[in-house]
Parts: sequence; structure tokens; C-alpha cells
Amino acid sequence: MKKIAFSLLLFTVCFSLSAQYTPTPQNLAARQWFENAKFGLFIHWGPFSILGDGEWVMNNRNITVKNYSRLEDFFNPVDFNAAQWVSMAKNAGMKYITLITRHHDGFSLWDTKYSDFNIMNTPYHKDIVKMIADECHKQGIKLFLYYSLLDWRRDDYSYWTGRTGKGTGRTVHGDWNDYIKFMENQLTELLSNYGEIAGIWFDGYWDQTAPEGATDRSPRVDWHLSEIYALIHKLQPQCLIGNNHHLSPFPGEDFQMFEQDLPGENKGGLNYQQPSDLPLESCVTMNNSWGFNITDTSYKTPKQLIDLLVRASGYGANLLLNIGPMPNGVVQPEFQERLAYMGNWLHTYGESIYNTRGGYIKPQTWGCITQKNDTMFVHVLDKNATSVVLDNFPFKKIAKAFLLKDNSTVPVQLNNNTLTIATINRDTNEPDEVIVVVNKK
Repeated sequence: MKKIAFSLLLFTVCFSLSAQYTPTPQNLAARQWFENAKFGLFIHWGPFSILGDGEWVMNNRNITVKNYSRLEDFFNPVDFNAAQWVSMAKNAGMKYITLITRHHDGFSLWDTKYSDFNIMNTPYHKDIVKMIADECHKQGIKLFLYYSLLDWRRDDYSYWTGRTGKGTGRTVHGDWNDYIKFMENQLTELLSNYGEIAGIWFDGYWDQTAPEGATDRSPRVDWHLSEIYALIHKLQPQCLIGNNHHLSPFPGEDFQMFEQDLPGENKGGLNYQQPSDLPLESCVTMNNSWGFNITDTSYKTPKQLIDLLVRASGYGANLLLNIGPMPNGVVQPEFQERLAYMGNWLHTYGESIYNTRGGYIKPQTWGCITQKNDTMFVHVLDKNATSVVLDNFPFKKIAKAFLLKDNSTVPVQLNNNTLTIATINRDTNEPDEVIVVVNKK
């Protein structure tokens, strides 16, 4: 009975909040921009990079707060260059950057008044968020800020009810309300001191729930999300909010993300939620790690990365592709080379990705469709595919069909609402054969 009562209360509260949240015109315009952007750069970087074992190293090795704090004394990324990072993203065809500002280890990458564990108390002593923000504004790249709800460091975070951070040596049970206030203060700094922020990317909510796939994933704490979301939308009405909680979107959220997966596929076992009507985003690593991992050389091939971008677009989603720079601020050449490849590919094929929506059918084994008004882009990703048959095709007549790369004509047949592309002469050097089909009005 208690579970039923709680679920009913949660539904009532969410329904009430949903009725209260009305996106502003600026927010709706930002959502449309986001859906059109299609491609962004995720950056996982901080003192955890020093240990070369990913961003979860504090938790995975049970490093105490006292010992982990020593990383602050030698985090000195002397080779960091904000202009180079932003230019790299821009040249890759990316339209926005999502930067880690504070990960689960509690380190703040900006000049904050509310935590001593921050970039200004390192030998580097420069505000990384400010340098990235200034450069993004200069180069015309939108900036999203990742912010961890979870903290493996603070005593007032409810670690005693959480799933992670049990081995960091904390014994004091602080006041949860102090932690909520701390987060609100930091978010106010980020949304007040760094110009226009395109979005806030939350993570860590799942720490206070049962594991993914459990029947009841009700939170064990009151996250005060409606209060936090209202603060963000008040400070910057256009600012989009996403929360990587692996659940259906909550009231006040503006886009929905899927971790290491494309929307609705759940191949990795983290994303049981179904895609919503909100703008969608898939965040994916380029190897198997988010933060710098010195032993991880399992880099995805350029072909695999193009497939991810194209299939994400086929679902109507963005691809947020991650890099984990080295502790000195240098981006590994393997990342740089793949980003450059994608930028070159988009120079030719960007029309089939940007400003499109997902196809009238979901991605298939042979490839997928993206569409824009009266134009469909048929992406043939399977190199063994020699023909494509599209049932229930929405166009009544075809004005023309051609290869996007060189405008050469592609023969097609449309009979009884079935479009047949009978012969596909694949260029084995191309990761994606893009056929443009134009509606005849």
C-alpha cells in the first residue's frame, strides 16, 4: 500500500508540475535549433585524467577524499588551448560543445566561491570554463555545461543512501538541504558569469535509485528538481535542460538523452526508457572510455562513427561524441584524426544530416532515412546492399533521384506506394552512399 500511495503521489506531483511548466518562446526556438544541430562534442576532463584510468577512478579504486584531493596540487594542463579545442569541434562539423564543469569527484573546473576543490587552487590557476565559454562565443559554437548531481566528496551529499562513492572515507551525515543549496549556488554562478549557455546537462540522478531495469526506480531523496529547473529557466529562459537519469523525461526538461546507445535500441542495458517527443540526443564514446584511459585503444573506426551519426539522425536524434583529453590538455591524435575525417565527410554530405528529421521508418539493417520537407535522403550504410525497397513511401510521384556526392542520376521505381532502388553501385571507399529522392508536387 505504501508503494502504491507513493507512486500515486509522485504521479500527482509530476502532473501538477507538467501543467505549471510552459516553455518560453526562447526555449522553444532553442529546442528547434538543437534538433537542427545534429552533432556535438562531449569533453570529459579534469584531475581524474591524471590517473589515466577514466573518470570513475575515485569510486572504482575507493580513493579517499583526503588522498584524491592531492590531485589538485599537480593538475596543471600547461598545453591546454581553448581556441584549438573549439576549432577542432567546429572543423569536425559540430555545432555545440558539452563541457564537464563538475564531475562525480566534486572538482569544479571554474572559479567558484562555493568549493575550495576547484581549478583556481591548482598550479594552473585559470578558469577553464571561462576560456572555453569565451572561445565558443567567439567562434559561434553553442556551449552546454555538464553538471553532476552526484558527489563522491561532500558530506552533505546523501552518500549513505546512494549506490556509489561508498569507499571515499566519509563518516559524517550532513544536511541534504545544504547540498541542494550548494548546487543552486554553483548553477547560479555558471548561468550568470559565462554569457549565454545553451543547456545544462545533468548526470548522477540514478545514484539515488534502484539499478536500471528495476520495476521501482523512485528516488531515495528529494532532488528538488522543479526548484532547480525553475532557477535555470529563470536565469536563462532559452537554456535547455537535460537529465541523464535513464528514465522518461521529467517536467521542466527540454531534451532527452541516451547514454552509449541510439534512441530506443538499449543495446547497452542503460536505456530502458522510450524516446519522447522532446529533442533527442545520443552520447557515445569514441573508444570505450569517457575520461582519459591510457590503456584504452579500442577506437571506433571512421566508418563506425559515420554510421552512428547517420543512424542517430535517422532516429531524429543528435550525436554527442566524446573525447577524454590527456591531463596536460592535449587531445590524442586518434581523436583528432577521427574528428577531422567526420568534418571532411560532412563537408560533402552535411545537407543530409543538418536540419533534417528522422525518416518515416526507423533505421534498418541496410541503413536509414533522413528527411527535410519534400526531400528524402536514403543512407545506404551496408556495403553489401545492392538494392533498397521502401514500402508505404509517402511521396506520390518522384521528381528526381540522384547521388548527393556528384548529382549523378539514380534509377528508381515507384509502384503502389513502394519505392524500389534496384541498383546501387557502391563506392567501397564511401562509408555511406547517400541517395537523394525529391518529391514531385
